[in-house]
Amino acid sequence: MKFNLGHWRLLPGTHATYPRTVVDVRKDSDALIITGYDHIIRRRGDYLNGTIFTARFTSPMPNVIRVQLTHFKGQRERQPMIDLDYTLANRDVLIDSDEKQAWLKTDSVSVVVPTHGEWHINFQRDSKFLTESEPYGLALMTQGDKTYLREQLSLSVGETVYGLGEHFLPFVKNGQSIDIWNEDSGTNSEYGYKNVPFYLTSQGYGILVNHPGRVSFEVASHHSTSVQFSTEGHSLDYYIFGGPTTKAALGQYTALSGRPALLPEWSFGLWLSTSFTTNYDEKTIVANIERMEALGIPISVFHFDCFWMKELTWCSFLWDKNSFPDPTGMLRRIKAKGIKICMWINPYIAEASPLFAEGMAQGYLLCTPNGDVYQTDNWQPGMGFVDFTNPAACEWYADKLKSLLDMGVDTFKTDFGEGIPTNVHYYDDSDPQRMHNYYTYLYNQTVFKLLQQVKGENEAVVFARSATCGSQKFPIHWGGDNSSTYPSMAETLRGGLSFGMSGFGFWSHDISGFIGTATPDLYKRWAAFGLLSSHSRLHGAESARMPWLFDDEAVSVLRFFTLLKKQLMPYLLDMAKEANKHGWPMMRAMVLEFPDDPACRYLDMQYMLGSAVLVAPIFNADGEVSYYLPEGEWRNMLTQVTVHGPCWRKEKHDYFSLPLWVHTERGSKWKCLKGFSYKR
Repeated sequence: MKFNLGHWRLLPGTHATYPRTVVDVRKDSDALIITGYDHIIRRRGDYLNGTIFTARFTSPMPNVIRVQLTHFKGQRERQPMIDLDYTLANRDVLIDSDEKQAWLKTDSVSVVVPTHGEWHINFQRDSKFLTESEPYGLALMTQGDKTYLREQLSLSVGETVYGLGEHFLPFVKNGQSIDIWNEDSGTNSEYGYKNVPFYLTSQGYGILVNHPGRVSFEVASHHSTSVQFSTEGHSLDYYIFGGPTTKAALGQYTALSGRPALLPEWSFGLWLSTSFTTNYDEKTIVANIERMEALGIPISVFHFDCFWMKELTWCSFLWDKNSFPDPTGMLRRIKAKGIKICMWINPYIAEASPLFAEGMAQGYLLCTPNGDVYQTDNWQPGMGFVDFTNPAACEWYADKLKSLLDMGVDTFKTDFGEGIPTNVHYYDDSDPQRMHNYYTYLYNQTVFKLLQQVKGENEAVVFARSATCGSQKFPIHWGGDNSSTYPSMAETLRGGLSFGMSGFGFWSHDISGFIGTATPDLYKRWAAFGLLSSHSRLHGAESARMPWLFDDEAVSVLRFFTLLKKQLMPYLLDMAKEANKHGWPMMRAMVLEFPDDPACRYLDMQYMLGSAVLVAPIFNADGEVSYYLPEGEWRNMLTQVTVHGPCWRKEKHDYFSLPLWVHTERGSKWKCLKGFSYKR
């Protein structure tokens, strides 16, 4: 959100109040607290008619500092709060001062503030400058009848910023304005399904703004030398994760917000979907599965999309008996082939659903302030929203899903959860503005917990579209409604890399695009990318994604990369354990693995699949690709050619190939990375 008009002026209608003078510094238990006043003190009269700001610094863990900024301490704490581990308390901190400054130090990271004079917050690592809130960086801003607290943290020359959720614009966020506000948006705009108020920088630190609702970020966009963030209200709470590397900072952040759960091996195989609006019944489904089997393309999961339920009733969680007269028998027959079953669901209840009256009578649906059920004709006629702040509503919703699990279903695609209204009342009186993003957390948590209870701790899997801070605990997530074009394939990868820099370990996308139908060329190129992602799904909107619908070669290409991924499984499972243990994504931006290589900072058309494998998808019909190999010895997994980096390479590939390199030192422990031999 913008407040200034250039350097000297504020935007029309904006008023700013700044802490100008430090008037008090004290130690309280394990906290360093400073008080700032908006006057410069020259005489006793300057203490009248002013504004006080308070900054409280604590440390929940080594190399992590929490900053709580307050104006008007009497404001009540609003719900919900981001689900962080607030029990963490690092007792091994040093708080001290001298005549000029005071500091709180945790391991190698410290915050230094003046004991008197001009307000200024300086963060250091190993006693060297890291970032700072300069004078006039912190401000109380008013626009009309709304009040905001704004902070600015400086950027060094050449410092680059990443993360803030799954965003599809340039991977480096410098120059962008990003509001943390989930939208059902597609993949070709500044909006996103998965917004996270956390960013990393090339200086090896991260920042989390501890607010579940709208947080407005200006990343070297409103002020060219800082990241600005602001929230409505009279308080602002943020954490600085001191690294010293981006991987270390990501690990510190996920230690606080949660790490991805361990996933079962079957989830990493190929998922085949009915697609969205295609016509299908048991005969069609079984025919497609058997043809994939006959062609030597193993399927791990079969997904039933929306129309497994009767039209206009979503969600009823009841099978459409016209298309599926014997669902229990059908599922048993599919599962006998060793295939898991996934069902599409969402958190909305259509008026025509038998569950609507039940949910309304029990008070399980969101209401308007006057007590009516909140309804909209968007998506489904007259639909309502399950109120997941009500424990009884969560139990009711989960019980409907348990009936499907008892029938043989293994997992759920937890679609939607972004377009949550704000003019509603919640069971627990949560603030609707703060709940807009947080709703998806409670929704997916409810489903994931049920799966853990019924299927077992390490068998729970969802396939979710929306997310917020902490949602990484409930994997997997996929990238939403992309299009069947090369530019959309590239923006999909940018979104996935940003998502990985936001604490999420696992990610997928609709191979060949959701909207439209790919050309055979694009389908084959995207199949290689999709099967070298952490999770792989064939899914579309109005047309199916079986390979024979494109051309004969597409069958061979899909089989080639499906079998390649199957060979890589020991390595992939080890990388999944790293995601669970450290919070590192399986698909890693180059800068995450090679932070000291300046060339890697801006690379968003290639990635590391884990720590040792480099993948460079091909984004054009000519089969041409330019990519970068960082320092070290690299072995091409498909040709066994060895190359020493750093170097740029330009190549042309057929459909059975793409740049797929193993860092020989990092990959030496995995036999599955030695090479891939395949007879077409």
